[in-house]
Amino acid sequence: MAFTETERAQYERILRNHVDNVRPPVEIRPKLDVGYEIDGQSVYIVEIRPQWRNPEVIQRLPYAKATFVRSKNQWNIYWMRSDLKWYAYDPLPKVKTLERFLKTVHEDAYHCFKG
Repeated sequence: MAFTETERAQYERILRNHVDNVRPPVEIRPKLDVGYEIDGQSVYIVEIRPQWRNPEVIQRLPYAKATFVRSKNQWNIYWMRSDLKWYAYDPLPKVKTLERFLKTVHEDAYHCFKG
């Protein structure tokens, strides 16, 4: 089940605020930027950059994912390994708020999300 309109608006506001705080300087953004996507019950933090072999093609590469489990009222945190599969973030696999997920990704204490 997708987010309600109210939930989606709230989560987009939280995600926009986070992205605004972690984006690189304006002069770097054409080559590297950070964004977000919402798909169903999941939110993704994405790296935005030109494709290496074809700089006219802009890629949106997810590196952190949180999926909301409504029945448990919690977010499950995932990171993408080099095999391009999502794995539970073992040090802290579940959190209660989207803000806590974003804080975990930003701190990246185990260097899973951004390497």
